[in-house]
Amino acid sequence: MGKAPKKRNLADKVRKTKASTEIKNNPFEVKINRKKFDILGRKTKHDVGLPGVSRSKAINKRKETLLKEYKQKNKSSKFIDRRFGEYDTKMAPEDKILQRFAMERQRVHDKKDVYNLNEEEELTHYGQSLAEMEKFNDIVNSDDESEEKGLLSAELTASHFGGGGGLLTKKTSGNQQEEEGSQRAKSRQELIEELIQKSKQEKRERQVQKEEAQELTEKLDQDWKNIQALMVKKTPKTEQANKQEEKPKLDEYDMMVRELGFEMKAQPSEKMKTPEELAREEREKLQKLEVRSRYRAAAEHFNLSSHMSADDLNDGFILDKADKKTLAYQDGKWNIGDESEGDGDDEDAEEEEDDEDDEGEEEGEEQEDSSGEEEDGHSDLDSEQESEDEEGKQENKETGAKPKKSLSKEEMKAQQEAAKAELPYTFTAPETFSDLKDLLHGHTPDNQRLIVARTQKCNHPSLGVGNKLKLQKLFGFLLEYIGELATRSPPELTAIDKLIPELYALCQMFPEAACKSLQSVLIDAGHSMEEILEVKGHAGFPALDMLIYLKVTALLFPTSDFRHPVTTPALLYISQALTRCPVRSLQDVTSGLVLCCLAVEYVSFSKRFVPELINFLAGTLHLAVKDKTSLGYTVVPPFRPSGKHSDLLVLSDSESCKGWSKKNLPLSATQRLDLKNDLDRDNHRLTCLSACLDLVKRCCLLYKDLTSFPHIFQPIKTLLSKHLSAQTLPEPLQEVHNEILEAISSAPVTHSPLVFERKKPIPLKLLTPKIVEVLDYGKKHGSTREEREKERLKHKYKKEFKGALREIRKDSRFLAREKLNEIMSSDAERKRKVKELLGSLATQEGEWKALKRKKKK
Repeated sequence: MGKAPKKRNLADKVRKTKASTEIKNNPFEVKINRKKFDILGRKTKHDVGLPGVSRSKAINKRKETLLKEYKQKNKSSKFIDRRFGEYDTKMAPEDKILQRFAMERQRVHDKKDVYNLNEEEELTHYGQSLAEMEKFNDIVNSDDESEEKGLLSAELTASHFGGGGGLLTKKTSGNQQEEEGSQRAKSRQELIEELIQKSKQEKRERQVQKEEAQELTEKLDQDWKNIQALMVKKTPKTEQANKQEEKPKLDEYDMMVRELGFEMKAQPSEKMKTPEELAREEREKLQKLEVRSRYRAAAEHFNLSSHMSADDLNDGFILDKADKKTLAYQDGKWNIGDESEGDGDDEDAEEEEDDEDDEGEEEGEEQEDSSGEEEDGHSDLDSEQESEDEEGKQENKETGAKPKKSLSKEEMKAQQEAAKAELPYTFTAPETFSDLKDLLHGHTPDNQRLIVARTQKCNHPSLGVGNKLKLQKLFGFLLEYIGELATRSPPELTAIDKLIPELYALCQMFPEAACKSLQSVLIDAGHSMEEILEVKGHAGFPALDMLIYLKVTALLFPTSDFRHPVTTPALLYISQALTRCPVRSLQDVTSGLVLCCLAVEYVSFSKRFVPELINFLAGTLHLAVKDKTSLGYTVVPPFRPSGKHSDLLVLSDSESCKGWSKKNLPLSATQRLDLKNDLDRDNHRLTCLSACLDLVKRCCLLYKDLTSFPHIFQPIKTLLSKHLSAQTLPEPLQEVHNEILEAISSAPVTHSPLVFERKKPIPLKLLTPKIVEVLDYGKKHGSTREEREKERLKHKYKKEFKGALREIRKDSRFLAREKLNEIMSSDAERKRKVKELLGSLATQEGEWKALKRKKKK
């Protein structure tokens, strides 16, 4: 019951599919468009097909054209015959061959005869001209012993190289009578023996002729010598003297040439040594000095004036005093020598041993020079010790005293203590800052500089792999150590001054590391100032260590660059401190003036204008003004026109100017001021005022070329001329005061200062828009026929352009589908092959396992 309905459903499905195919292929739905004739370049619409067939036709066209081009892309499998006349059916084969031969000869002729100036063609054989080969111009060497040497006779040549036939014929023709008489022909062996005998006879004859010629030549030479003695004519001495006198005198030029010939030739100088070689020599020198100093400090029973190497057997050892006395027999009695005689003998013995020691030392030096082994640690003496020994020898010679061979115990101890007190000559680079402090602790500034210099030489980057990193760390440690010296009370400025050259040497060796170290110092100082300003609203002037860091920056790096990674941030930090740090004490004034000195030093080469510098100097002069009611100039922060801390440089007593003498402003005043009474305060105020006027004078000389120079220094001019007259100042400052006023007043006024315009600027003229009325919307209006044609062409161009873009997009999509199909087919083929391989491997594995089981059973 359940199977019958299933069969019916399958039959219904088959009927439906057949009916659908019949409906799709209905002839009444086929559209036929007839065309009368083909027009090139025109799209045809007279195609026959069902609805939707146009797309398949377009795909078929692309398969026939675009797909074929894609498949033939980058393929050169075609062979094109480019021979002359190959595709010309009108030419005969013989004509083609002749024309090709003529073209080939022409091509070869054009290449070979590029420089042939209308010359005839020359026949050659193996690169040699046949015309020259036929001349047979063989050059005969005339220096040979004989003309026939090295040449073979015609008979020998014919016998060896002609097979013997020619020789036999020649012999038979030459000796016909003998052959007729003997009635037989000679064999080849007989002819060769005859030929050998003949050649030996000719050789013997040549040798005899040569010997005869040699004997005749010797006899002729002997006869000529006998005759030559008779032909010599001796001239008398008077004639010879006359001839010598008649010799022409030498010219100045000839004399100069002869002098130049006898001059000393220039000796070659030593080659220039590289920095690595110099560093190696410095380290070796320091190591030798270190070994020698340790030897001196440890020597107790050895004589320092004489050298004892490791191989010395002390063969020249003698007693200080002879124990045995000399014994002699005189006048029948025993005679024992006096002490004086013994002393004299001892002296002679000592002199002989000294000579032997000197000879031994000379021999040892020669052996050391000739040998290429390493030198002993005690073999080289210092040049200073050699000079001292030479001076001691000269003094002994002059005084007539003997050189001492041994020192006393007191002198030996003193020498040992001096050697122990000496600085070591070799140092290891410190790994931490505490190591550097321990290394330099307790030493004088000169010794500290010497320690750092020797550390740098012993750890040069060219002498070891890790030395570069050690010296880079040493620069940071030195910078930190200089800051610590500045923070001490009192600051050790002398030690800082001694260490700065070594810091400069390390900076020249590692500029990048030095740049990063100082940048980190400046960044930390700037951040700390910003934090204090955010919390308190005001910050103090930089401490002495920061001032020294700024000074070191100006010494280590160029300050005239337009933009520098270290000096530019340092100058900005100085400007910020001069602007945002309030002046509340004489110590702040001193710190500000030191910053001004640094700012002038930074811009001395570039002549860059720093407005903060001028404002601070003007404010400092304002602190010395008593009457602040009518100023005539503006006071810029961090200074105030009046109020608290505005009279810091006003003198308490005008009489203190008389006993004041000009001196430099001490750097220690930025850290601590010991002013016990009013006189000390007035003296410090006058010192600050003197430094301020000197800075103003330097700024006038620095910025005198600026066009706005008079306007920049106008507040200072007003302040000095009206409020701070020269009569109220000491005599040393009056001259500076007058020079500043003269420099400001003598500067020419080139232009007025910049101000805003009072008049309102006139606006630019605007173009009025063109308004066109549109009456009929949707229609294209053209006034003339040309405009209408232009619009039509534009519309047609847009239409064709869009169609071309559409076709290009379709072509690109078609190519993309074809590429994807290729990739998928290749992937499917690869998967199929992989499956086959895996299947075959699986079957092999199964068979192998089955065989294995059978073997086990």
